[in-house]
Amino acid sequence: MLDKPSQKQHMLRLNAVDNVVVAITTVEKGVLTSEDIVASERIGKGHKMAAVPIKAGAAVKKFGQIIGFAKADIPAGAWIHEHNIGMGELSHDYAFAKGAIQTDILPLEKQETFQGFRRANGKVGTRNYIGVMTSVNCSATVAKFIAEEINRSGILKDYKNIDGVVALKMDNGCVIDFRGAIFDVLKRTSWGYATNPNMGGVMMVGLGCEGFQIPRFKEAYGIVEGNTFRTMTIQEAGGTRKTVAAGVEAVKAMLPYVNDVKREKCYASEIILALQCGGSDGYSGITANPALGAAVDLLVRQGGTAILSETPEIYGAEHLLTRRAVSREVGEKLVDVIHWWEDYTKRNLMEMNNNPSPGNKLGGLSTILEKSLGAAAKGGTTALREVYRYAEPVTAKGFVFMDTPGYDPVSATGQVAGGANMLCFTTGRGSAYGCKPVPSIKLATNSDVYRRMIEDMDINCGDVIEGVSIADKGQEIFNKVLSVASGEKTKSEELGYGDNEFVPWQVGAVM
Repeated sequence: MLDKPSQKQHMLRLNAVDNVVVAITTVEKGVLTSEDIVASERIGKGHKMAAVPIKAGAAVKKFGQIIGFAKADIPAGAWIHEHNIGMGELSHDYAFAKGAIQTDILPLEKQETFQGFRRANGKVGTRNYIGVMTSVNCSATVAKFIAEEINRSGILKDYKNIDGVVALKMDNGCVIDFRGAIFDVLKRTSWGYATNPNMGGVMMVGLGCEGFQIPRFKEAYGIVEGNTFRTMTIQEAGGTRKTVAAGVEAVKAMLPYVNDVKREKCYASEIILALQCGGSDGYSGITANPALGAAVDLLVRQGGTAILSETPEIYGAEHLLTRRAVSREVGEKLVDVIHWWEDYTKRNLMEMNNNPSPGNKLGGLSTILEKSLGAAAKGGTTALREVYRYAEPVTAKGFVFMDTPGYDPVSATGQVAGGANMLCFTTGRGSAYGCKPVPSIKLATNSDVYRRMIEDMDINCGDVIEGVSIADKGQEIFNKVLSVASGEKTKSEELGYGDNEFVPWQVGAVM
């Protein structure tokens, strides 16, 4: 639990070894802070102040970890940000598996429950959608027309167990090597969405001549068309109007079958929770992210699964995860992923420190190391059980990692393709994000954002600064996950978000 700030308290010390403190409120130049240090310049809310003099080249520490190195001598009381702190050279002791904690899983009869949709394959969904998917961007408009016609017709009011029809429009699917990386990613992502437990039925629409061929896709996964899975191409159907008409009729024929499922009691162990953060600020690693981590620990103890991702945004904090790996092999998988990203960014004339974003910096984050240390807190404290490639099916229980970019829509798309049926999204700058067919619970890191964007935010974690314990906030988040999994709508669902957030990773060459 953080100490409840008094009127005099302006700064928050996160670890005894830190040489910086974090401003709880904006501190003006000349103010004597709670550290008994006069601020030598204005320190914005969520930003850092030097608690002691820091020599040029010396490590700057926050969370008890190095977040960068001083570019010049920094006097006590100075504002610390990108003008006087940089990345420098940093090496980590990976300490593979040395800190892995064995979590006792609650027996089934003691697990929490929710009302979910149990599928024929044993998986459990929290929503029941029909997806109109595409194999290429050329069929995206037709897919949109099919979904719009169904939703506009009002026919869904007769099918109370169906949450909606969503067009998942692809922006690629051609001019790619069908033996290459993009094809593999598209194939995994498309199949992952088609089989996500929140998807009750799927209609896949192609053009016909694209590189990502539907027949080849069906062959790869042994797909047989039936009552809840249909395909067609615009070229074979006879053009746009005929394809839309045929697609609408095909979806209408699915409705009774997709509707033939009811919510029933399911155990929390069936939840696969995707973890995301976007628009992070200086509070993210203090409030919302560790609180979400506490909720993850609760979920893992229930036998559930949580997926941490966004590889560029755990960069510099990977040593904290490798210590928690269940084995050296799992830890080395994560390190290999980090090395791939270092090479990937170098080949593309970029750098890993291109993140934090401008919004992150305005919120007080200075380097990717600082951002990553806060982001990694979403994963809680339990053992890292497995590391997955993008959009790979997540089969392990407990806390796992999936390699994805940091860009939220691309990252979440991979997690959903991996099987996530719930998503929690922390934000310190404000986010407008939905993720059909998976409900997205948004957690504000500070009370200002929560109040300002209350129609978008589901939970305020800013009250952690005001004295609410991380444990209590974690319990609140966990309870919210269960209630949303049972059908309670999130703010993004009420606003209608989620139709445009299907963004598969284009990792290979587009020709």
